[in-house]
Amino acid sequence: MESPSEPPRPPLPPFTADSAAQKARGAEDAWNSRDPVRVAAAYTLDSRWRNRSEFFSGREAIAGFLERKWAREQDYRLIKEVWAFHGSRVAVRFAYEWHDADGAWFRSHGNEQWQFAEDGRMARREASINDVAITEADRLFRWPLGARPADHPGLTELGL
Repeated sequence: MESPSEPPRPPLPPFTADSAAQKARGAEDAWNSRDPVRVAAAYTLDSRWRNRSEFFSGREAIAGFLERKWAREQDYRLIKEVWAFHGSRVAVRFAYEWHDADGAWFRSHGNEQWQFAEDGRMARREASINDVAITEADRLFRWPLGARPADHPGLTELGL
């Protein structure tokens, strides 16, 4: 659902290789901010989500989910990479590293399917994610919290 009072969020569909990569990097940067309200604003008011085994819809539910997620997944750092795109849809693969309250580190690997509304907001997100325990020494995402630096390798360059 588009909201007439909100400006569009370019790039807009239909996507090209460049605009799909720009959309993925914008999403990555927003998620690395760990700001639930900022991230939720990129979704339609009635956006539908599947994240692991959770199903929900709407920006309030998205923001609440993200608050809980980042309270549990501490020092979160994420990299996304476009896998495929067509029209208003983009598929990405991703990995993120985080630790729990006990200091145990994990790398979570996953795939997302995105469908966008005409205004460039995501109307549907489906994510499948697997967690792998890693040691602190195995971490690969060591930039300061926030957006990944432009010169930091992506998933392919890291061999992930």
